[in-house]
Amino acid sequence: MSSASLAQRLAVAGNLPRLSVRDRTPVKIGALVPLSGFEEAWGRPGVEGSQIWVDWINNRGGMMIGGHRRPVELIVHDSAHSAQSAFDAARQMVETDQVCLVLTLGGGQLALTLDYLMQRRVLTTTLLPSDLSPDHPCLIAPAEVHPFFNVTGVEWLARTQPEARRVALCSQRDLLGLPSLATYRAAFGVAGRDLVKEVIYEPEEGSATEIVAALMAEAPDVLCWCSAAPQMMEDLTVAAYEQGFQGQIIACTCDHYDRMIERTSPEFMERFTFQFPDFDDPALAEMAFFFHRPGAFFEEFNQRFPGKWSAVSWEYASILDIWHNAVETADSVNTAPVLAALKRGRQMPNAFGQANWWGKDVFGIDNALVGDWPVVAIRDGKARIQEFGSVLRWVEANGTELARELERLGQLWYQKMPSDLAGALAK
Repeated sequence: MSSASLAQRLAVAGNLPRLSVRDRTPVKIGALVPLSGFEEAWGRPGVEGSQIWVDWINNRGGMMIGGHRRPVELIVHDSAHSAQSAFDAARQMVETDQVCLVLTLGGGQLALTLDYLMQRRVLTTTLLPSDLSPDHPCLIAPAEVHPFFNVTGVEWLARTQPEARRVALCSQRDLLGLPSLATYRAAFGVAGRDLVKEVIYEPEEGSATEIVAALMAEAPDVLCWCSAAPQMMEDLTVAAYEQGFQGQIIACTCDHYDRMIERTSPEFMERFTFQFPDFDDPALAEMAFFFHRPGAFFEEFNQRFPGKWSAVSWEYASILDIWHNAVETADSVNTAPVLAALKRGRQMPNAFGQANWWGKDVFGIDNALVGDWPVVAIRDGKARIQEFGSVLRWVEANGTELARELERLGQLWYQKMPSDLAGALAK
């Protein structure tokens, strides 16, 4: 598998010739992601990034499959309304639109949908590896291994701020928040930190001011927001500033950090550690992996969707790059040969370097692509990568502790209730 993204080579370098599209049958890709509700910020920017990817491919003639170039079509549905509407959308994508790949955020209301897609053996991707299980053999997590990459931020913070030992955490009670809480518990425990307070709140109902006050009552050195939704992340950070917190903050994301700087101060935000860089970061400029030219994607995204860049803006496009490379290798869009091409040799590059297919000890199946991940902090008003930490090394060394914390919160694959797929299909 080539180290550089084909879409990036086509769009940026322009070094492949245009070929006429002799087969006009489109390659259809489904995106079943939240486009409304409090999870919209984890869905819509990813769709916008995917559209850039699709436009780049189509502007150069389409995908080459079986000696023919075919255009790509992105079919988008909102997964946020209800479990039933997500299921209905998935059936339309598969049975009417005949998509060959479905992109999802994962979690939320998708249990029934994922079971259906697996029954139909549709290659499906998730940003939440906690969706993985032996019952989901065609479900993969090739872009991010949320929340396991958060361990790299904890390692870096423990090493660079050794005096910061007392940690207070908060998390929303959902399928994004609880695995993140379990991961931070395990990571801080491995790092020898003391967990002095924990608050679990209901999505869209927690009061940031009250949560921060409860955490600060225990005099923590570190406040951890886990994987809070973007607006809650901002509200928690502002509340900590207004209540005079002087320590370190760590969280999964820090979307729209420029707005947080305006509402707090540059100095305050330099004590915030998170995991998602801007793609114009100098540390990414010379990387020869997917994305090979991250700066070009970042520039076009911000031109087309100003002010919308977020942690997920690039992730679905990165998945499409990885999938496209496997399609080229397999010379097919069918699930079995593409999945075999993806997993041959058990290694392949992801967005930040070489990675391995992993997960059997936690998910019962090696369908998560795990490698290095950046640790990010704000310097002079700009997000900057501080280092790349090895997620794979950490999970291989500390998988027992991680699995124990996931089990405590009911987040292991065998603890989840099966959906009534037969009943849904009978309606």
